[in-house]
Amino acid sequence: MAANNSKYNKRRWTVPSKRAAGYAVDRKAKVHTYGKKEGQQLTDYEAGLRSGYLQCQSDHAGVYKYKKALNEGKTKREAKRISQQKKGN
Repeated sequence: MAANNSKYNKRRWTVPSKRAAGYAVDRKAKVHTYGKKEGQQLTDYEAGLRSGYLQCQSDHAGVYKYKKALNEGKTKREAKRISQQKKGN
């Protein structure tokens, strides 16, 4: 079960926005899945934009959860752990 403690096993966001969900599908399929470019291959630039947006969503969700935990009286260490947990854990 050591794999469960990997730094790559931490969820970066819990409920992505509609745009983030679409971007995640685009990146996985490596093509545009909606809009006027639907079906066209993603360029490296477009894939990078999607990655950056998804990371921004992750950072925003993590900071929100961190500050909420601090306001509830948790320690900084506990707040960090909470901000990195997957939903339901």
